[in-house]
Amino acid sequence: MKFESVLAGINGFGRFQKMILAMCFIGRFSIPCHFMLNNFIADVPAHHCDFSSLDDGGVFRNLSSAEKLVVSIPVQEDGTPSSCRMFAEPQYHLLQNYFNFTDARTVPCQTGWVYDNTTLRSTVTSQWDLVCERRGENKATATIFFIGTMFGAITFGSLSDRFGRRSMMLLCYVSTMLFGFASALSTSYVMFVVLRFFTGFCIIGIHIITGVLIVEWVDTQHRKLVGVIDSLAWSVGSAVFAGIAYLVTDWWWLTVSVTSPLIVVIITWRWLPESARWLIANGKHEQAHTYLKRCAKMNKAENFIDIIKTETLSAIVMAEKRHQTYSLLDMIRTPKMRRLAIYTGLMWLCVVTSYFAISFHITGFWLDIYFTQFAYSLIEIPSKTALYFLLDKIGRRSTVVGTQLMVVICLGVNILLPKDKSLVITVIAVIGKGFSSASFATMMLYTSEVYPTVVRLVRVTTTAWVDWPLLWSRSFSCWKRCGRTYPRLCCAVRLYWG
Repeated sequence: MKFESVLAGINGFGRFQKMILAMCFIGRFSIPCHFMLNNFIADVPAHHCDFSSLDDGGVFRNLSSAEKLVVSIPVQEDGTPSSCRMFAEPQYHLLQNYFNFTDARTVPCQTGWVYDNTTLRSTVTSQWDLVCERRGENKATATIFFIGTMFGAITFGSLSDRFGRRSMMLLCYVSTMLFGFASALSTSYVMFVVLRFFTGFCIIGIHIITGVLIVEWVDTQHRKLVGVIDSLAWSVGSAVFAGIAYLVTDWWWLTVSVTSPLIVVIITWRWLPESARWLIANGKHEQAHTYLKRCAKMNKAENFIDIIKTETLSAIVMAEKRHQTYSLLDMIRTPKMRRLAIYTGLMWLCVVTSYFAISFHITGFWLDIYFTQFAYSLIEIPSKTALYFLLDKIGRRSTVVGTQLMVVICLGVNILLPKDKSLVITVIAVIGKGFSSASFATMMLYTSEVYPTVVRLVRVTTTAWVDWPLLWSRSFSCWKRCGRTYPRLCCAVRLYWG
């Protein structure tokens, strides 16, 4: 007897599985919020040098704020005040003609900066003056977070195989909450980025383990549906996050707000079951039988579970070999597995790069940053819902290649459009995000189905190492780098015809 036969007998997608799906759905709410948090807390507001040092107690003091700005800050070629330079001395003659450029000596900002807090009351940028010479440190906040997710994926993937899904989920929930709250209380930039590293390190564990736990409790006939619903948790969380960011404009309170839902998840963890498949594979048949009985009772299939005894579970033919661990080497042990690993790895590189490069670019559109974030999230819901009806008709490979090609087209069109077509650019960007999210969701499902069970979790965890492009996609706008379009196209075609 196989474990799939046991699941089929106790209803592989009944009330029990739906309860797990709902609990994991809530647990995954904070994941997109933290991934997209840098869009708001590390936003760079309009700023200029603090010119209070130029106050000589005479004429300067009697000027209005606008006049002080004119005589203190040089104007750039586009007519806006300089962000990083100020005049060494007040240039009062500029009051006669604001657009009369002067060759007066300028110096770097002497006493800090003044920030426009109209949109965001405070950000980490304004908190620690991460502008001008320190603007690289501002971009590094996202980089360090994603480095944490890469190392966390490998760590928690291995730990959940050794110690179980349930216990590691609790560890991820609690540690993410603690590091999230602690980062909001950071008193220095170094403290903040270190805590953001560990937040990313722990939160990726929630993403990986919940996804695996859901798949291991659901029968094969419903995995496609579960995969789509599970991916919608990201979309819903991102959409709600836009509203939270609009209401909470202080970076520390915003960080606390997106971390707080984990308190609810920790409380509900006591009702979350361990993976019966993992328990049986590790020889814990009595615990597995207890959870299977609980599942059968909720799904009203008690008659079947009465036939299955604890001794029977020990004879279940599992795909995994008991007490044997698997590593990255098992993914490249045979020519077929090596070929599969290379092709899916290249495709993940394309999918992840395009998805997050678009997601991180929310400025410069017809909409403000809040509505852009909301539109990006909202378009994912119909695009992912459509996958449920398309995947079986046109297949996984055709879907992921087709959607990725549409992303390439959207990127190319927006590169060619003039900047004054902001409304058209915004619409095409949102459409491109929809295709990108569909491609991402399809690849998640494809990866979980195409790999054997024994290396599935290993492949899911190593997928996070493809997130290296995120470290530079945060710094360079995908809409202005047409060179990325061609590698993405080549990878898609090679995977399809390979």
